[in-house]
Amino acid sequence: MSTQGSHILVIGAATVDVKGRAQKGLQLGSSVPGAIKVSFGGVARNVAENLARLGQSVVLISAVGNDSFGKTILERTASSGVDVTHVAVVGEHSAAYMAILDERGSKTFAVDEMGILDSITPALIQSHSQLFRDATVLALDANLAPPVLAAAIRAARRNNIPVAIDPTSATLAPRLKKHLGDLAILTPNETEAGLLLGRVVKGRAEATAAAQELVALGVGLAVITLGEEGLCYASSRGSGYIPAIRCEVVDYTGAGDALTAAVVYGLVNGLPLDEAMRLGVSAATLTLRCPETVCPDMSLERLYDQLVI
Repeated sequence: MSTQGSHILVIGAATVDVKGRAQKGLQLGSSVPGAIKVSFGGVARNVAENLARLGQSVVLISAVGNDSFGKTILERTASSGVDVTHVAVVGEHSAAYMAILDERGSKTFAVDEMGILDSITPALIQSHSQLFRDATVLALDANLAPPVLAAAIRAARRNNIPVAIDPTSATLAPRLKKHLGDLAILTPNETEAGLLLGRVVKGRAEATAAAQELVALGVGLAVITLGEEGLCYASSRGSGYIPAIRCEVVDYTGAGDALTAAVVYGLVNGLPLDEAMRLGVSAATLTLRCPETVCPDMSLERLYDQLVI
């Protein structure tokens, strides 16, 4: 992967995350005791913050509201080292994500409000042509409207920049079908991979086959996450499996975004493919143990401390 650019360019959502974790079994139609936490998320913003905490130069293009949440999102993201000067501040309230977690920290229901991302248009993408020219890699999330995804991928192609995409959710993953041949890195979970391929993907063997099929369709590196089972990956150089690191889960939110960031970090910095995958698993584990959507202790040293051998 080319490393000639001066920064990693990340485009997508920046949100307020409201997460409620139950202390005991959830009951439909009734409240149960638990803990409610407000933090800051959005797949693109999370990837950007994780990359910055790993020592990379990162520029974020997103949109936030002209409200207290928007101001705090910008402050928090900038404090981690991300350049937020290209984030649009518009006269709407900021994007929000609300999740209900069970007693294990696993997401049971979630609602997001992303209307503000309509402010990110193909014209806005085109206005930032210099950021593309100076980029090492482009990282996107699938919250972006299809015309915006297409415009960003075209701009990356014009500038010979590899593209990494997190499919974001089962609802949004199908947006990526027409772009598979343009992707250097794709990081779906089993459900998202199945939607991209038009079949059910379940378990290690099927995930490995799915990763290989995605590569045959033009993806440079396909990484399919298996939750507590780890990940399977494939590229033109071969395929492999990395087990998960066993840990006590505090919150699953953001773990996949941390994994994506660490994989991008590894490949941008020329690490062997297997080592980049292990860094991804390590980053996900660190995030699983943390109540924040992005672990404030994220660092390269922490990742190597718990690397799967």
